[in-house]
Amino acid sequence: MRHSVDFLIIGSGIAGLSYALKVAEYGKVLIVTKSRANESSTKYAQGGIAGVMYSPDSYEKHINDTLIAGAGLCNEKIVRMAISESTDRIKELIDWGTSFDKEKDGSFRLGKEGGHSENRILHHKDKTGKEIERALLKSVKKHTNIALWENKFAVDLITQHHLGHIINRGQADITCYGAYILDPKTKKVETVLAKTTLIASGGAGNVYRNTTNPPIATGDGIAMVYRAKGMVENMEFIQFHPTSLYNPGEKPSFLISEALRGFGAILKNHKGEPFMEKYDKRGSLAPRDIVARSIDKEMKKSGKNFVFLDATFLDSEDLIQSFPGIYAKCLSLSIDIRKEMIPVVPAAHYTCGGIKVDENARTTISNLYASGESSSSGLHGANRLASNSLLEALVFSHRSAKDAIKRVVKIKHNDLIPNWDDEGKKLNEEMLLITQTQSELQSIMSSYVSIVRSNLRLQRALDRLGLIYRETEELYNKSVLDVQLCELRNSINVSYLIVKMAMQRKESIGLHYSMDFKPRKKRS
Repeated sequence: MRHSVDFLIIGSGIAGLSYALKVAEYGKVLIVTKSRANESSTKYAQGGIAGVMYSPDSYEKHINDTLIAGAGLCNEKIVRMAISESTDRIKELIDWGTSFDKEKDGSFRLGKEGGHSENRILHHKDKTGKEIERALLKSVKKHTNIALWENKFAVDLITQHHLGHIINRGQADITCYGAYILDPKTKKVETVLAKTTLIASGGAGNVYRNTTNPPIATGDGIAMVYRAKGMVENMEFIQFHPTSLYNPGEKPSFLISEALRGFGAILKNHKGEPFMEKYDKRGSLAPRDIVARSIDKEMKKSGKNFVFLDATFLDSEDLIQSFPGIYAKCLSLSIDIRKEMIPVVPAAHYTCGGIKVDENARTTISNLYASGESSSSGLHGANRLASNSLLEALVFSHRSAKDAIKRVVKIKHNDLIPNWDDEGKKLNEEMLLITQTQSELQSIMSSYVSIVRSNLRLQRALDRLGLIYRETEELYNKSVLDVQLCELRNSINVSYLIVKMAMQRKESIGLHYSMDFKPRKKRS
């Protein structure tokens, strides 16, 4: 089947939904999401969204904190732009129905997280992302111009490549005409022609064995843009959240919000000793890359599989009221956080690099935008400052919406685009080939491309990725498509980008910590 829309959106998190609400008055909108509409990384964001609301905080302080966390690789122009727009974007979230916690006097109850010099995190207890997702989806479902396709999978972006033209990466005139969308129930691939397309498909945490990301985070948007010859950058900077709950076998790993450390909880070793001050004067509230590496070092020194987060000395009533989700989860595992320390371990959490975009979220492919975790805007640099991710999505979806609204009236659908051809393809009857390769991939990335890296480990990862890439492409080219096969293919593409860009980075900086290079001067 063929469909035509003005605005195609791939992904239903904060980036996609906020964009949809802004463009819906100007044309026909289609949101495609590969699971349920409310299943996104946004939903799992516990801590909150960073924004300057009151003095003594200021835009300049937030800008400086972001630049320090980014280890010198942030684009300062982008940082200043995004932070200065933060207050207006957060007010829009509130207007759409998002509820943030408040003090008795009606002011917002602001939290503090690692790398922040002031309390500036707006939150809804420890379920901020879920509250934002609820409010945005409610508004989206009310809008008559917005169609929502759940449980549909975007396979590939449509470019002039599908008209038989040869295109090269970085070529100036590559144009996106929409996307091919798989219906997993029928196994049919539908053609969606779009005047403009937004990639808002999130990150790629599931290339690792342990991740706080939902299972849907397989790097699909990044892989699609890369195959379409768009520019992708900074993929070596994969952020490991320092504190996921140590509960072997649970997927995704349950996140112990950084806001709990901002509330006063302290990291301790198995002797019950605080250890972060040995590594950074900011202690348990140092930037995430520093905290994750410090925990990794403590684990290797002790031979243990986790460290502890101690909240037992904090006000128990306030603790439970502020973190009811964390309290309930730990209690389900017989851990009473009022009386017992929480076992924690780092887990893959956030993709700081991604699809290269400009200040209006335009990619290097015409009529194609990217926002949120799938993009690389220059805001995060070598390490994302806590709670800047939801803010980035809001700012760049707002800017891309404004740009797309102006451009869409000048764009026509390309009716010459052919439908998907699966002639001669057969159903894959050996799912083991996919599940085993997925397990191999996660093992390679977790063993060789984790918190601490080396040239030898990266080369070994690249060699092994080459083999499973060739095997998977052979399977893909002869098979009727299914979601798991497409996800595996995308994950391999993204893993290759992570490894290749890590090998090209001839320094140890931020989230790319290499044993073969001395780290840059310590940030503070």
